[in-house]
Amino acid sequence: MITIKTDEDIALLREGGKHLGMILSALSRKVRVGVETQELEDEARRMIAECGDVPSFLNYQADGADTPFPAALCISLNDEVVHGIPSSRRIQAGDIVGLDLGLVHDGTYVDAALSVGVSPLSEPLPKLISATREALMAGIRVVKAGKTVGDIGAAVMAVAEKNGFAVIRDLAGHGVGYAVHEDPIIPNWGRPGSGERLCAGMVIAIEPMFTTGDTAVLVGKDGFAFVTKKGSMSAHFEHTVVVTEHGSEILTAYKES
Repeated sequence: MITIKTDEDIALLREGGKHLGMILSALSRKVRVGVETQELEDEARRMIAECGDVPSFLNYQADGADTPFPAALCISLNDEVVHGIPSSRRIQAGDIVGLDLGLVHDGTYVDAALSVGVSPLSEPLPKLISATREALMAGIRVVKAGKTVGDIGAAVMAVAEKNGFAVIRDLAGHGVGYAVHEDPIIPNWGRPGSGERLCAGMVIAIEPMFTTGDTAVLVGKDGFAFVTKKGSMSAHFEHTVVVTEHGSEILTAYKES
C-alpha cells in the first residue's frame, strides 16, 4: 500500500535525513586502502547512536529471507551490487566501495547510499561511478506530483545507455518513511508515463545500480550480498526524496569524500 506522509512526518524525515547525510559523508571520508570494512560498520553504529537514532537495517528480515541482516551498514565491494556484509575484509586500491545506510529517527525511516572509488581506478570505473551518480540526479529531477515511476526509470536508464553501462533490472528503489521498504517499487528502467503515479507527500528512495557489463545478479556466498553473475564491477547511489506538487526535496543530502 502506498502511503502519504503528513507534514509532521516529513519534518521528522527531514531531521533523520540530515543525520543520515552527515553520517554517510563522514563514512565516505574514511574509505581508504587498508581499512577493514568492519571498522566502517562500527563507526556507523557509533554515529547513529550519537544522533539518538536506530539502525534500520540491523536485524531487518526481508520477506522470504531465512536470516535477519546482521549489520547496520551495507558495504558492497566491486562486483557486489548491494547488501554486502561488513567483515575483516580490507579495502584495496582499485576497489569500488558501496556504502548503503538506513536509520530510524523518531519512528520514521530514511535510506541513502553512495559509491567511493579507491585510487587508482582502472577504466572505465571512474566513469561508472560518475554516471551512476548522474543517473540518481536525473531520476530525482523528473519527480513531482503527476509524474510516474516509469518517468523516473526512463530518466535513469537514459543515463546508463548514454554512457555505455548496464542497469540492474532485478533490484529497484522503493517507497520509504514508515518502514524500510514500502510501495511503490521504483525501477531503474521503464517507459515514460508508465507505472504508479506520484502524489505529493509520497516519500521514495531512488537508487540507480549500474554495472560495466552483465545485468544478471545472484546471491553471493554470504547469503546476503547480490553480486553480478559474471563479475562485472558495479556502482550504487541513493537518496530519500519527498514528492511535492512542483518537484521534490532531497532529504538525505550528503557530501562525498
